[in-house]
Amino acid sequence: MTTAKRDTYTPETLLSVAVQVFIERGYDGTSMEHLSKAAGISKSSIYHHVTGKEELLRRAVSRALDELFGILDEEHAREGSAAERLEYVVRRMVEVLMAELPYVTLLLRVRGNTGTERWALERRREFDHRVAALLKDAAAEGDVRADVEVRLATRLVFGMINSIVEWYRPDVPDGRAGAGEREVVDAVARLVFGGLRKAS
Repeated sequence: MTTAKRDTYTPETLLSVAVQVFIERGYDGTSMEHLSKAAGISKSSIYHHVTGKEELLRRAVSRALDELFGILDEEHAREGSAAERLEYVVRRMVEVLMAELPYVTLLLRVRGNTGTERWALERRREFDHRVAALLKDAAAEGDVRADVEVRLATRLVFGMINSIVEWYRPDVPDGRAGAGEREVVDAVARLVFGGLRKAS
């Protein structure tokens, strides 16, 4: 990977570089030496800003989690029917995933081997439960089909959305499956809600 220039080094640059290295090598396979080489700075310079690589991991996954949980506090996620709120949340999840692609990718790849990873997994489960509750409410209100179990439907919806990290490359035209961000958001919403809505 391209190393960062020393004269452009900032804590944000370090975090961005660390996320890329964690994704490429895996968190467990990344050493402080790997991070210092990729960032183009000494290990002591890194330690000036963070206590170690786990703090970088926590900052990175926190960024993704904060963006996701922030969706649930937005007006359209709190007002209207459950089905309307659910569709808004699904659309915004796709938008956040694409806007914060490296950070969400890293979040989706943590495995629970450290305290930070276990914390991130627990927060992810909490977010999933809150979205599942919206789906359950929409089913109770009669706006979505009730013949698919809520937990299964939730996992399938998350599976579709989360798979975007495996193929969406915003800077590579062929890596976007011929679609821009708006097209991806609309396609996910059509596929999810075309299948979830009750047949008239």
